Amino acid sequence: MANVYQHIIESCRRGEKLFAVLIDPEKCNGESLLSFVEKINEALPDFVLVGGSQLTENVEKTVVFIQQHTKVPVVLFPGNIHQFTPKADAILFLSLISGRNPDFLIGQQVAVASKLREAQIEAISTGYILIDGATESAVTKMSKTQPIDAENVDLIVNTALAGELIGNKLIYLEAGSGAKCPVATETIRKVKSVCQVPIIVGGGICSVEQLEKAYRAGADLVVVGNHFEKNPNDLFSFVQCKRTLLER
Repeated sequence: MANVYQHIIESCRRGEKLFAVLIDPEKCNGESLLSFVEKINEALPDFVLVGGSQLTENVEKTVVFIQQHTKVPVVLFPGNIHQFTPKADAILFLSLISGRNPDFLIGQQVAVASKLREAQIEAISTGYILIDGATESAVTKMSKTQPIDAENVDLIVNTALAGELIGNKLIYLEAGSGAKCPVATETIRKVKSVCQVPIIVGGGICSVEQLEKAYRAGADLVVVGNHFEKNPNDLFSFVQCKRTLLER
């Protein structure tokens, strides 16, 4: 895919929903990675995101392996600058706008900017908003920032709007990996009502019913990762859910 962001924009214009699988190299590698990539080839989600908050595994090795075995675009979802590789098709250039740690607002981005430009990788500026999912997430520990209270919808909405106004091309509403509570549909709906850029939703989605609710509330792209680590075969029903909505 020549331009990941353009594909997202064009899909939104057509009213199509998108679905991405998140692979954490720390948890999915070796035979489990090969097996899951085979399922990806059958189910054909729109994107494969690669990254995690506390990685020690080689991200580039995982990206290259996935690219060798599937044509689905591979997009970096980095927890820090050490998870960058020029081999990916694109990178979500994240700024943790829900937190106030300058390192994750701009510091990490400054440190990797020259590498991005040199590699000429497609960098998609993304306002990343961490919302309390009723469990302490790895992002909270790693970034040393607290999530926004899920009940404080006005703050979430205003943070998303501020992210758009300062130039973010995407807004990512994240409940955290393994969240007990995914982002509330009313929150998604209100963010969508004020933002003109595409909305990504992730964290805590573990059923087709939750996936459909997120789409109907206004999510343009939904990301699921943790659930597939124990239930890899569910990938097919999740992708089919997205297709079914398009057909209705």
